[in-house]
Amino acid sequence: MNFIIPIIILLILIYGYLNGVKVYDAFIEGAGEGLLITFRILPYIGAMLLAVGMLRNSGGLDFMLYVLRPLTSAAGIPEEVVPLIIMKPLSGSGALGILADILKRSGADNYAGVLASIIMSSTETIFYTITVYFGSIGIKNIRHTLAAAVIADMAGLAAAVLLCRFILF
Repeated sequence: MNFIIPIIILLILIYGYLNGVKVYDAFIEGAGEGLLITFRILPYIGAMLLAVGMLRNSGGLDFMLYVLRPLTSAAGIPEEVVPLIIMKPLSGSGALGILADILKRSGADNYAGVLASIIMSSTETIFYTITVYFGSIGIKNIRHTLAAAVIADMAGLAAAVLLCRFILF
């Protein structure tokens, strides 16, 4: 299995050579553009990470858990999974940390662990993605994209709950 990536790189080099592409020059040009894009989106990433940190440290996350408790318990969502549902649209790394904690405490083969794993794979870091991608190209009006992304995220969440409750458990 360790040889797959070198083979892919070799195939790309051979394909480029056969098509007359100066592969090294194209790589250097692409790397330079990637670096410029990284510098351009860095403020947006910083702002998003700051917002997530403020939500966690201010007690806002705990307040959201308290407000959502009646709704989530009626839907059959375990209390330990709710922080993941709140954090996933904001931060992938924050959500991954919550998932690791759920799996460590509850295990990977029970309802909470399976539900958390499916939620991680069927939902998106909406606000992070919109911030980074739209910020990098200067789009300010995200209204329709945000609405569509939230609806898709809610559909993924609903599908995860239904799958776990009625098919797997």
